[in-house]
Amino acid sequence: MTNTTTTTTLPPTMPLEKHTTMAPESILPKIPDVEENSELSKERSELPAEGGVQGWLCVLGAFLAIFCTFGFLNAIGVFQTYYATTTLSAYTPSDIAWIFAVQLALMWAPGPIFGRLIDTYGPAPVLYPCSLLCVFSLAMTSLADEYYQIFLAQGLGFGIGAGGCFSAAMVCTGQWFVRRRALATGVAVTGSSLGGVIFPIFFHRVMQSVGFDGAVRYTALLIALPLAASCFLIRARLPRKDWDWSVMWFDVTLFKESQFALFTVGAHFGMWVIFAPLIFLPGMAEQQGFSTELALYLLSIINATSIVGRTVLPYLADGWGVFNVISMSAGMSGVCMLALWLPFSYHPSHAGLIVFALAYGFFSGAFVSLLMPCVAKAGGIETLGRRFGTFQIVISMSNLTGPPILGAILHRQSDRDFSGLQIFSGVSSIVGCGFLVAATCSLARKQGSWKV
Repeated sequence: MTNTTTTTTLPPTMPLEKHTTMAPESILPKIPDVEENSELSKERSELPAEGGVQGWLCVLGAFLAIFCTFGFLNAIGVFQTYYATTTLSAYTPSDIAWIFAVQLALMWAPGPIFGRLIDTYGPAPVLYPCSLLCVFSLAMTSLADEYYQIFLAQGLGFGIGAGGCFSAAMVCTGQWFVRRRALATGVAVTGSSLGGVIFPIFFHRVMQSVGFDGAVRYTALLIALPLAASCFLIRARLPRKDWDWSVMWFDVTLFKESQFALFTVGAHFGMWVIFAPLIFLPGMAEQQGFSTELALYLLSIINATSIVGRTVLPYLADGWGVFNVISMSAGMSGVCMLALWLPFSYHPSHAGLIVFALAYGFFSGAFVSLLMPCVAKAGGIETLGRRFGTFQIVISMSNLTGPPILGAILHRQSDRDFSGLQIFSGVSSIVGCGFLVAATCSLARKQGSWKV
């Protein structure tokens, strides 16, 4: 792979979860020692004024695509609560959680494949069918009344479609900008949090009028229109490349590098449980006597404050170092679970639960946003593509196994005592913080500076 390839297709420093869905050669966050090289200067000279009109239209399309995909997934607690009390009441919380675990894992695992297809053929062969698959999957979900039907439609179908749309949005947005890539991607990524704010409220209000099946169909219509617009707005800037069979997507030897190994383990423990409140908090609040409306609004509160967290803490990371800030974010997320969420199991309080939602959304949102800059910094540029591919496979396994484990813990406590789930989540996040601190110390010794 030539230097030209690695510096012209890569997205920005400030991602979310979402930057990981790109092909290895499509990923290169801003790294100081290569930022000002001659190839990057050439790229700047070839671009219109930081993307120009077409570039910002691509950002708008990416915003719409992410709103409909990751934004919808941020509202999974609505479905977990409904299925547990109605359609799938005969199944355990762990069984139901597998549906959403597969959705989340498919946002990460096929990312290298989608990214490679976009590099080779452009975004259309990925974006168009995946957009259609998202809408079709929700339409089929509204007709499903058996576990396997819901799993296939909402778990596999929507998961694959959402992963493809997300990949196209992030890859193409990164191609239109150089100096302002972080800003452009940050604007696009806010669609995720905005979707998490809107979808729980929209779905609950519509369900009160037309029932669950009707609400799912209206939701399919709601995402169909923005996805159709995104198909027209998202365009690639860079020329297409031949398929390179020699590029590795997973390399176990990378774990011999202490910084990458420690960071990946820490990120695994954090991502293992990061969706616990989004999945189980509404059901827990309802069991404690809270209204269904307030229980679902908690999801909107978490996602609203995550917008602030994804903006403020990554901005501070420019001065403090991304490893330092992500370690703090993981630790504070764990503290929020143990100090603010766990007491709710014994002393229910409206105010306490809202405070938890506000604090947890802020810190957990920053954690997700800082993952990919840390991956970029945890090794040399020559292994960058392999690190991204390896990391996203690990994180997909974290998302795949985490929710079912949490559901199994809840089931062992008679499906009503959430304390075990809360303790497991908080401890896992703090353990992850410990590994991240170790990675920070290792990298600081290597670089001779604590600003890492």
